[in-house]
Amino acid sequence: MKVYTKTGDKGQTSLVGGQRVSKCCERLESYGTVDELNSHIGVLMTYCTDAADHGFLLNIQGNLFVVGGYLATDNSQREIREGNIITAEMVAEVEKEIDRLQEMLTPLRLFILPGGCRAAAYAHVCRTACRRAERCILRLAETGALVDDNVTAYVNRLSDYFFVLARKLNKDANMDDTIWKRK
Repeated sequence: MKVYTKTGDKGQTSLVGGQRVSKCCERLESYGTVDELNSHIGVLMTYCTDAADHGFLLNIQGNLFVVGGYLATDNSQREIREGNIITAEMVAEVEKEIDRLQEMLTPLRLFILPGGCRAAAYAHVCRTACRRAERCILRLAETGALVDDNVTAYVNRLSDYFFVLARKLNKDANMDDTIWKRK
């Protein structure tokens, strides 16, 4: 099977189910941004040395494939079945991991600047890409597309997770978060 099909050369592509759409539509922007986030997570994983962090990030990558597949499917073609949806339990799993990481950290009372060690800095890149993916998904919903509440909740929790993970990665590297101070 060839990687290239030439069917998208004029700016159209197919959704799951066969419907042809513009490559500039909100649906493609949303699942393309989720794909970009997934790639950033792959880079972040190369900097993570903690097996638990690595494992959780790998789980997120799999779940983001589910999110991307869901978003790439025209509403009329969606079959809701186990394995191709984001569930409330998946959202709760992210919340549980956020809580676990926060137990390791001192409470934060001020704004921090993105950065620190390489892994933490890249976790912040993942956080901002995740926020952009969330905005794209919300814009898609505003066009009238059906977007399950668990999908938006999952992506929203992920950005919080990446923030807390960045702080934990700095702690692991014995680096302090950089507090933002207005001059």
